[in-house]
Amino acid sequence: MTIEEKLAQAGLTLPVLPTSKGIYKRCLIDGKHLFVSGHISVNNDGSTITGKLGKDLNEEQGKMAAKQCGLAILASIKNELGSLDKVKRVIKILGMVNATVDYEKHPIVINGCSELFAHLWGDENGIGVRSAVGMGSLPNNVAVEIEAMFEIY
Repeated sequence: MTIEEKLAQAGLTLPVLPTSKGIYKRCLIDGKHLFVSGHISVNNDGSTITGKLGKDLNEEQGKMAAKQCGLAILASIKNELGSLDKVKRVIKILGMVNATVDYEKHPIVINGCSELFAHLWGDENGIGVRSAVGMGSLPNNVAVEIEAMFEIY
């Protein structure tokens, strides 16, 4: 089963990516590695998921925001490579959570993205190394931002 078939089977669609105001590449290939810039939490229509964990959003809403970051990453990968099946495995993700100073569940929030990737590529190839950190703010008050690195075929 292809990655896109797995997404469809799970009832998931890739979001519309918002226009960037920054000066950067969404994806960069270096040999067998694909580096993906930070992707913000967006709904499928490209609108942002905003709010601060521990104040505006609960843990489940945070996990959903992280999952949407993962789907946004996949949208960029598909644009870059033409197919998500060219990804061999997840190497690393860095998850940044817009959170209050006393919020402590950053890893649980970032699990929203990690669980998505594990579902798509399996435990062996879908789970890489990871960091989950809290931030005092993120651009335009988005809830989550995630960057990633993959090995490609």
